[in-house]
Amino acid sequence: RVLATYSPAYWSTKHCPTESIMRILLTSSALVALFAAARRVDAFAPVPTLAVTGTTRASFASASSSSSSSAIFSTTEAPTEAAANGAAANGDSSSLADDNPYLQRRPRPEYIPGHIPDPNYVRIFDTTLRDGEQSPGATLTSSEKVEIARNLAKLGVDVIEAGFPIASPDDFNAVQQIADTVGREVYDDGYVPVICGLSRANEKDIAVAWDAIKGAERPRIHTFIATSKIHMENKLKKTPDEVVDIAINAVKFAKSLGCDDIEFSPEDAGRSEPDFLYRVLGAAIEAGATTLNIPDTTGWNMPWEFGEVIQKLRDNVPGADQVIFSTHCHNDLGLATANSLAGALNGARQLECTINGIGERAGNASLEEIVMALALKGREQFGNTGKLYSGINPVHITATSKMVAEYTGMKCQPHKAIVGANAFQHESGIHQDGMIKNKSTYEIMTPESIGLMRGESQSGAGIVLGKHSGRNAVFTRLKELGYGDLDADKLNAIFTRFKEVAEKKKGGLEDEDLEALVSDQAGSINDLWEVTGLQVATGMQGIPTATVTLMGPDGVQRYVAATGTGPVDAVYKAIDQIMGVSVELEDYSMQSVNEGIEALATTRVVIIPKEGGPNEMGSTHAQSGITSDRKFTGLGSDTDIVCASARAYVSALNKLLTFSMRRKKQQTEEAAADDVDDVDAAPAPELAGKTPVAVCDGELC
Repeated sequence: RVLATYSPAYWSTKHCPTESIMRILLTSSALVALFAAARRVDAFAPVPTLAVTGTTRASFASASSSSSSSAIFSTTEAPTEAAANGAAANGDSSSLADDNPYLQRRPRPEYIPGHIPDPNYVRIFDTTLRDGEQSPGATLTSSEKVEIARNLAKLGVDVIEAGFPIASPDDFNAVQQIADTVGREVYDDGYVPVICGLSRANEKDIAVAWDAIKGAERPRIHTFIATSKIHMENKLKKTPDEVVDIAINAVKFAKSLGCDDIEFSPEDAGRSEPDFLYRVLGAAIEAGATTLNIPDTTGWNMPWEFGEVIQKLRDNVPGADQVIFSTHCHNDLGLATANSLAGALNGARQLECTINGIGERAGNASLEEIVMALALKGREQFGNTGKLYSGINPVHITATSKMVAEYTGMKCQPHKAIVGANAFQHESGIHQDGMIKNKSTYEIMTPESIGLMRGESQSGAGIVLGKHSGRNAVFTRLKELGYGDLDADKLNAIFTRFKEVAEKKKGGLEDEDLEALVSDQAGSINDLWEVTGLQVATGMQGIPTATVTLMGPDGVQRYVAATGTGPVDAVYKAIDQIMGVSVELEDYSMQSVNEGIEALATTRVVIIPKEGGPNEMGSTHAQSGITSDRKFTGLGSDTDIVCASARAYVSALNKLLTFSMRRKKQQTEEAAADDVDDVDAAPAPELAGKTPVAVCDGELC
């Protein structure tokens, strides 16, 4: 049954910290899937110049099989020697790219603001860290944003919109950190992502955005102002002439700062008057804009309408041939991806999107849907515009999707295209029969092409993960589930929790259980407090009581007893007393990961600091400018629902305290720099020292 192994270089210590070499044993069916995917994946490379694809996929495919064509990624081109020599990226994927045909970075034209040398190339602009984070409850910490940005760079997105720097000091710091790290990490093939900061069309916003992003190799300022009649009259209270002047001044000011890559967006362009759009966009080009982004802000347009908008703008805007046209489509009618592709069909060469399609209201166009649509249909379904392609390496889609879902607390619906749990699952007997005979009967792409390895369990020879399983088995299954980018500390934390749960759960842990444990540890990077003990007493006759023990950042354990309306309420009150916080629980939800009395429970909580409390804070909306309460999300998993609830609550509070400490530090540094004697700032959260060792209902025991 042992038919092949990966190269030992693939499993270097860098990628598998617990063993110097880790071999993956492939069953016959898994080997067939691997070679089939390798044969098909050449569709991601541009067709017109196969000699410069920069990938070994084609040669790998010809060596494996040339007798049958694929309904998924078929090709008739013969690979050339140059095609097999491609350039690998550096960083985390460099050694992998040398040995694994899946992990080659896509080639792309030279980056020039306002111009793409290859008219068939489509730039992918990811706004997960800006528009995606505007989803209610999707607050991300600075460290989480940097991790996501690194994965976006592995994907190969052309532009990362890192945030809205003026919104808060934490947002500014996150954007600046991404610009100074991810924005300066140049791969061996010359690729480095553009780091973009959003700003409203005023000098203060633009100056702050420039300060945040100027450390990047390729910084970009993205400024916007609304152009639809309803927005100008009701929100801006401006005349069309005033809006044009504001747009011109904003672009000119950005250019005066030294920025040569400027994106301008007429907000709500989908409902704006065409003649006014021609005027304001022409003025923006004359002022120095290099990319014109056309937002369907409310998801109002049909695909044929939005495509016509793009075409008319390219035909009628003065200087349209000097800039790149971009799309930014929202999903209010479920048409965001369709509208984006309609824009590409009509000449847009930058498509803005987010991982998992998260964003305002119903979300944005989904990156994974756009990328795979171009990969599968870009060669033949875009009329006279050419054979479109992007520079995305889709093998990192699954890992990035899971990371975003875990850090934001926003899970994908099971039937979500490309990355949903059911996207490559088959339950119908007819479908299963077809899949057994030929996977192309019901799958238009392979899960391996997006980095999702089916694993032996789905090939009929699964490993049962139980209390006797070792690290090798657990880590291998995590990789097969798409968590191959987890670092050593996170893997060790997940394995520790795995052992704790496996001791209690009979029959082993299913894939859903393992994924729940990953979510449980997703916020561990922000750990200040840890639940080390918990006991509750409840029932119909007595008063629900909870005794909670927490380990603080100083390594001292503290315990408190409290009463409440129920066991979870009592636990939360005890935690509040120990940690010294004052928050409101906005949302509490729990679901069973799988069936059975021993099923793992996953709890999700959303908290908001109380107004006037020690941790009060707000955040500014990127478009409206309205300041609202900042929300923090926490996840927790356990076979005991009360323990899962406690873990989720402490996870959310840890995020709040980490954010609060950074804000306090920022205020202190600013006060010292300005020599301000009276700093009107909230006190730092008290993490240790004065909390009593034992408290019962607010009284010292």
